[in-house]
Amino acid sequence: MQIYLPIAEVSVNAFLLLGLGGMVGVLSGMFGVGGGFLMTPLLFFIGIPPAVAVATEANQIVASSFSGVLAHFRRRTVDIKMGLVLQAGGLMGAALGVVVFNYLKALGQVDLLVKLCYVIFLGVVGALMFIESLNAIRKSKKAGGTAPAPRRQRSWVHALPFKMRFRTSGLYISVIPPVLVGICVGILAAIMGVGGGFIMVPAMIYILGMPTKVVVGTSLFQIILVTAFTTMLHATTNYTVDIVLAVLLLVGGVIGAQIGTRIGVYLKAEQLRILLALMVIIVCVKLGLELLLQPAELYSLGAAGGH
Repeated sequence: MQIYLPIAEVSVNAFLLLGLGGMVGVLSGMFGVGGGFLMTPLLFFIGIPPAVAVATEANQIVASSFSGVLAHFRRRTVDIKMGLVLQAGGLMGAALGVVVFNYLKALGQVDLLVKLCYVIFLGVVGALMFIESLNAIRKSKKAGGTAPAPRRQRSWVHALPFKMRFRTSGLYISVIPPVLVGICVGILAAIMGVGGGFIMVPAMIYILGMPTKVVVGTSLFQIILVTAFTTMLHATTNYTVDIVLAVLLLVGGVIGAQIGTRIGVYLKAEQLRILLALMVIIVCVKLGLELLLQPAELYSLGAAGGH
Protein backbone atom coordinates (compact mmCIF):
# COMPACT_ATOMS: atom_id res chain seq x y z
CA MET A 1 0.00 0.00 0.00
CA GLN A 2 1.84 3.09 -1.27
CA ILE A 3 1.41 6.34 0.66
CA TYR A 4 2.61 9.80 -0.35
CA LEU A 5 4.68 11.74 2.20
CA PRO A 6 4.02 15.48 1.63
CA ILE A 7 7.15 16.97 3.24
CA ALA A 8 9.57 14.24 2.10
CA GLU A 9 7.93 14.36 -1.39
CA VAL A 10 8.23 10.60 -1.96
CA SER A 11 5.83 7.64 -2.04
CA VAL A 12 6.61 4.76 0.35
CA ASN A 13 4.91 1.50 1.35
CA ALA A 14 2.94 2.15 4.57
CA PHE A 15 3.48 -1.40 5.89
CA LEU A 16 7.24 -1.06 5.39
CA LEU A 17 7.22 2.08 7.60
CA LEU A 18 5.07 0.35 10.26
CA GLY A 19 7.47 -2.61 10.23
CA LEU A 20 10.54 -0.38 10.57
CA GLY A 21 8.88 1.51 13.44
CA GLY A 22 8.04 -1.77 15.20
CA MET A 23 11.54 -3.19 14.77
CA VAL A 24 13.18 -0.07 16.17
CA GLY A 25 10.61 0.04 18.99
CA VAL A 26 11.66 -3.48 20.03
CA LEU A 27 15.30 -2.31 20.17
CA SER A 28 14.25 0.73 22.18
CA GLY A 29 12.58 -1.42 24.82
CA MET A 30 15.41 -3.96 24.96
CA PHE A 31 18.44 -1.66 25.05
CA GLY A 32 17.19 1.65 26.44
CA VAL A 33 18.07 3.49 23.26
CA GLY A 34 15.68 5.68 21.30
CA GLY A 35 16.51 3.64 18.20
CA GLY A 36 17.05 6.70 16.02
CA PHE A 37 20.65 5.75 15.23
CA LEU A 38 19.26 2.73 13.35
CA MET A 39 15.95 4.18 12.13
CA THR A 40 17.39 7.35 10.55
CA PRO A 41 19.88 5.46 8.30
CA LEU A 42 17.08 2.97 7.42
CA LEU A 43 14.96 5.94 6.28
CA PHE A 44 17.90 7.12 4.12
CA PHE A 45 18.02 3.63 2.55
CA ILE A 46 14.31 3.75 1.52
CA GLY A 47 14.71 7.18 -0.09
CA ILE A 48 13.67 9.69 2.60
CA PRO A 49 15.79 12.91 2.37
CA PRO A 50 18.24 13.11 5.32
CA ALA A 51 16.96 16.50 6.58
CA VAL A 52 13.38 15.14 6.78
CA ALA A 53 14.51 11.80 8.25
CA VAL A 54 16.41 13.53 11.08
CA ALA A 55 13.61 15.92 12.07
CA THR A 56 10.81 13.35 11.81
CA GLU A 57 12.71 10.54 13.53
CA ALA A 58 13.13 12.69 16.66
CA ASN A 59 9.32 12.60 16.81
CA GLN A 60 9.11 8.81 16.65
CA ILE A 61 11.73 8.45 19.40
CA VAL A 62 9.48 10.41 21.80
CA ALA A 63 6.69 7.83 21.47
CA SER A 64 8.78 4.66 21.59
CA SER A 65 10.79 6.01 24.54
CA PHE A 66 7.60 7.02 26.41
CA SER A 67 6.12 3.58 25.81
CA GLY A 68 9.35 1.92 27.01
CA VAL A 69 9.77 4.12 30.09
CA LEU A 70 6.28 3.26 31.39
CA ALA A 71 7.36 -0.37 31.77
CA HIS A 72 10.50 0.77 33.64
CA PHE A 73 8.49 3.05 35.97
CA ARG A 74 6.43 0.03 36.98
CA ARG A 75 9.66 -1.81 37.90
CA ARG A 76 11.06 1.29 39.70
CA THR A 77 14.19 1.26 37.53
CA VAL A 78 14.17 5.00 36.68
CA ASP A 79 16.37 7.51 38.53
CA ILE A 80 14.13 10.57 38.07
CA LYS A 81 16.55 13.01 39.72
CA MET A 82 19.44 11.93 37.45
CA GLY A 83 17.09 12.02 34.46
CA LEU A 84 16.14 15.65 35.19
CA VAL A 85 19.82 16.71 35.44
CA LEU A 86 20.55 14.96 32.11
CA GLN A 87 17.49 16.64 30.56
CA ALA A 88 18.71 20.11 31.62
CA GLY A 89 21.95 19.53 29.67
CA GLY A 90 20.03 17.91 26.81
CA LEU A 91 17.79 20.93 26.23
CA MET A 92 20.81 23.25 26.01
CA GLY A 93 22.53 20.87 23.57
CA ALA A 94 19.39 20.49 21.41
CA ALA A 95 19.00 24.27 21.01
CA LEU A 96 22.67 24.56 19.97
CA GLY A 97 22.38 21.58 17.60
CA VAL A 98 19.34 23.00 15.77
CA VAL A 99 21.21 26.30 15.19
CA VAL A 100 24.13 24.35 13.61
CA PHE A 101 21.70 22.17 11.58
CA ASN A 102 19.86 25.20 10.17
CA TYR A 103 23.12 26.95 9.27
CA LEU A 104 24.36 23.87 7.34
CA LYS A 105 20.93 23.47 5.69
CA ALA A 106 21.23 27.04 4.41
CA LEU A 107 24.67 26.14 2.97
CA GLY A 108 23.23 22.99 1.35
CA GLN A 109 25.66 20.70 3.24
CA VAL A 110 23.33 19.15 5.80
CA ASP A 111 22.78 15.78 4.02
CA LEU A 112 26.51 15.07 3.77
CA LEU A 113 27.12 16.16 7.38
CA VAL A 114 24.36 13.90 8.74
CA LYS A 115 25.67 10.84 6.87
CA LEU A 116 29.30 11.51 7.84
CA CYS A 117 28.29 11.94 11.50
CA TYR A 118 26.53 8.58 11.37
CA VAL A 119 29.48 6.72 9.86
CA ILE A 120 31.93 8.17 12.43
CA PHE A 121 29.74 7.78 15.52
CA LEU A 122 28.35 4.36 14.67
CA GLY A 123 31.81 3.06 13.79
CA VAL A 124 33.46 4.26 17.00
CA VAL A 125 30.59 3.38 19.36
CA GLY A 126 29.92 0.00 17.72
CA ALA A 127 33.58 -1.07 17.90
CA LEU A 128 34.00 0.07 21.54
CA MET A 129 30.78 -1.63 22.66
CA PHE A 130 31.69 -4.85 20.86
CA ILE A 131 35.17 -5.04 22.44
CA GLU A 132 33.83 -4.17 25.91
CA SER A 133 30.98 -6.72 25.65
CA LEU A 134 33.38 -9.50 24.61
CA ASN A 135 35.61 -8.70 27.61
CA ALA A 136 32.61 -8.69 29.96
CA ILE A 137 31.44 -12.08 28.66
CA ARG A 138 34.97 -13.53 29.09
CA LYS A 139 35.20 -12.23 32.65
CA SER A 140 31.77 -13.57 33.57
CA LYS A 141 32.79 -17.05 32.34
CA LYS A 142 35.99 -16.93 34.38
CA ALA A 143 34.10 -15.74 37.45
CA GLY A 144 31.74 -18.71 37.24
CA GLY A 145 28.88 -16.96 35.48
CA THR A 146 28.59 -13.82 37.59
CA ALA A 147 29.73 -10.77 35.69
CA PRO A 148 31.38 -8.11 37.82
CA ALA A 149 29.38 -4.88 37.95
CA PRO A 150 31.12 -2.36 35.69
CA ARG A 151 31.34 0.29 38.39
CA ARG A 152 34.43 2.32 38.92
CA GLN A 153 35.77 3.07 42.35
CA ARG A 154 37.09 6.61 42.84
CA SER A 155 37.54 8.50 39.58
CA TRP A 156 37.84 12.11 38.35
CA VAL A 157 34.03 12.36 38.49
CA HIS A 158 34.15 12.16 42.31
CA ALA A 159 36.68 14.98 42.58
CA LEU A 160 34.44 17.62 40.92
CA PRO A 161 32.40 20.21 42.88
CA PHE A 162 28.55 20.73 43.00
CA LYS A 163 27.85 17.24 44.31
CA MET A 164 24.34 15.85 44.53
CA ARG A 165 22.94 12.62 45.95
CA PHE A 166 21.12 10.32 43.53
CA ARG A 167 19.40 7.78 45.79
CA THR A 168 17.95 5.45 43.14
CA SER A 169 21.43 5.01 41.59
CA GLY A 170 23.18 4.98 44.98
CA LEU A 171 25.52 7.79 43.85
CA TYR A 172 26.91 10.98 45.38
CA ILE A 173 28.60 12.78 42.48
CA SER A 174 29.01 16.19 40.84
CA VAL A 175 26.20 17.36 38.54
CA ILE A 176 28.79 18.60 35.97
CA PRO A 177 29.40 15.23 34.18
CA PRO A 178 25.65 14.41 33.78
CA VAL A 179 24.98 17.93 32.41
CA LEU A 180 27.89 17.60 29.94
CA VAL A 181 26.66 14.15 28.83
CA GLY A 182 23.19 15.69 28.39
CA ILE A 183 24.55 18.55 26.24
CA CYS A 184 26.41 16.11 23.93
CA VAL A 185 23.27 13.98 23.55
CA GLY A 186 21.11 17.07 22.87
CA ILE A 187 23.43 18.17 20.04
CA LEU A 188 23.31 14.66 18.55
CA ALA A 189 19.49 14.60 18.83
CA ALA A 190 19.26 17.81 16.79
CA ILE A 191 21.87 17.03 14.11
CA MET A 192 21.41 13.26 13.73
CA GLY A 193 17.78 12.68 14.75
CA VAL A 194 18.79 10.26 17.50
CA GLY A 195 17.82 9.89 21.13
CA GLY A 196 21.52 9.49 21.90
CA GLY A 197 21.01 6.30 23.90
CA PHE A 198 23.94 4.62 22.13
CA ILE A 199 26.20 7.23 23.76
CA MET A 200 24.08 7.91 26.85
CA VAL A 201 23.94 4.28 28.05
CA PRO A 202 27.74 3.61 27.98
CA ALA A 203 28.40 7.09 29.49
CA MET A 204 25.98 6.45 32.37
CA ILE A 205 27.62 3.11 33.16
CA TYR A 206 31.31 3.93 32.68
CA ILE A 207 31.58 7.68 33.41
CA LEU A 208 28.85 8.23 35.99
CA GLY A 209 29.12 4.72 37.48
CA MET A 210 25.36 4.05 37.51
CA PRO A 211 24.10 0.49 38.11
CA THR A 212 23.06 -1.17 34.84
CA LYS A 213 19.53 -1.95 36.09
CA VAL A 214 18.55 1.75 36.33
CA VAL A 215 20.48 2.94 33.26
CA VAL A 216 17.97 1.82 30.60
CA GLY A 217 14.89 3.38 32.24
CA THR A 218 16.72 6.62 33.12
CA SER A 219 18.10 6.91 29.58
CA LEU A 220 14.60 6.56 28.08
CA PHE A 221 13.19 9.08 30.59
CA GLN A 222 15.85 11.64 29.59
CA ILE A 223 15.35 11.06 25.87
CA ILE A 224 11.61 11.93 25.89
CA LEU A 225 11.80 15.65 26.72
CA VAL A 226 14.99 16.31 24.72
CA THR A 227 13.66 14.74 21.50
CA ALA A 228 10.23 16.38 21.92
CA PHE A 229 11.98 19.77 22.23
CA THR A 230 14.18 18.98 19.20
CA THR A 231 11.15 18.04 17.08
CA MET A 232 9.40 21.28 18.04
CA LEU A 233 12.47 23.34 17.06
CA HIS A 234 12.85 21.54 13.71
CA ALA A 235 9.13 21.91 12.94
CA THR A 236 9.09 25.64 13.69
CA THR A 237 12.45 26.68 12.20
CA ASN A 238 13.04 24.54 9.10
CA TYR A 239 9.68 22.78 8.46
CA THR A 240 11.16 19.33 7.89
CA VAL A 241 8.85 17.26 10.15
CA ASP A 242 6.65 14.97 8.01
CA ILE A 243 3.52 14.23 10.06
CA VAL A 244 2.35 11.29 7.90
CA LEU A 245 5.76 9.60 8.20
CA ALA A 246 5.90 10.36 11.94
CA VAL A 247 2.45 8.82 12.66
CA LEU A 248 3.27 5.55 10.85
CA LEU A 249 6.63 5.25 12.67
CA LEU A 250 4.95 6.13 15.99
CA VAL A 251 2.35 3.38 15.77
CA GLY A 252 4.97 0.74 14.99
CA GLY A 253 7.39 2.10 17.61
CA VAL A 254 4.92 2.10 20.52
CA ILE A 255 3.89 -1.53 19.91
CA GLY A 256 7.51 -2.62 19.39
CA ALA A 257 8.78 -0.94 22.60
CA GLN A 258 6.34 -2.92 24.77
CA ILE A 259 7.51 -6.19 23.16
CA GLY A 260 11.17 -5.15 23.53
CA THR A 261 10.96 -4.45 27.28
CA ARG A 262 9.56 -7.97 27.79
CA ILE A 263 12.32 -9.60 25.69
CA GLY A 264 15.02 -7.56 27.49
CA VAL A 265 14.15 -9.16 30.84
CA TYR A 266 15.24 -12.60 29.59
CA LEU A 267 18.66 -11.60 28.23
CA LYS A 268 21.85 -10.84 30.18
CA ALA A 269 23.25 -7.29 30.02
CA GLU A 270 26.41 -8.47 28.19
CA GLN A 271 24.36 -10.35 25.57
CA LEU A 272 22.18 -7.28 24.99
CA ARG A 273 25.22 -5.05 24.53
CA ILE A 274 26.95 -7.36 22.05
CA LEU A 275 23.75 -7.65 19.97
CA LEU A 276 23.40 -3.87 19.91
CA ALA A 277 27.09 -3.44 18.98
CA LEU A 278 26.71 -5.84 16.01
CA MET A 279 23.66 -3.94 14.72
CA VAL A 280 25.47 -0.62 15.01
CA ILE A 281 28.50 -1.94 13.07
CA ILE A 282 26.32 -3.40 10.25
CA VAL A 283 24.46 -0.09 9.73
CA CYS A 284 27.76 1.84 9.83
CA VAL A 285 29.32 -0.38 7.12
CA LYS A 286 26.24 -0.03 4.86
CA LEU A 287 26.22 3.78 5.22
CA GLY A 288 29.98 4.00 4.67
CA LEU A 289 29.72 1.97 1.45
CA GLU A 290 26.93 4.26 0.19
CA LEU A 291 29.16 7.31 0.70
CA LEU A 292 32.20 5.68 -0.93
CA LEU A 293 30.68 3.80 -3.86
CA GLN A 294 29.67 5.64 -7.02
CA PRO A 295 25.86 5.99 -7.13
CA ALA A 296 23.82 4.52 -10.00
CA GLU A 297 22.67 8.03 -10.94
CA LEU A 298 25.49 10.57 -10.87
CA TYR A 299 23.07 13.49 -11.04
CA SER A 300 19.67 13.83 -9.44
CA LEU A 301 17.35 16.80 -9.82
CA GLY A 302 15.30 18.01 -6.86
CA ALA A 303 11.77 18.99 -7.97
CA ALA A 304 12.70 19.40 -11.63
CA GLY A 305 10.21 21.67 -13.36
CA GLY A 306 8.03 21.72 -10.25
CA HIS A 307 7.26 17.94 -10.39
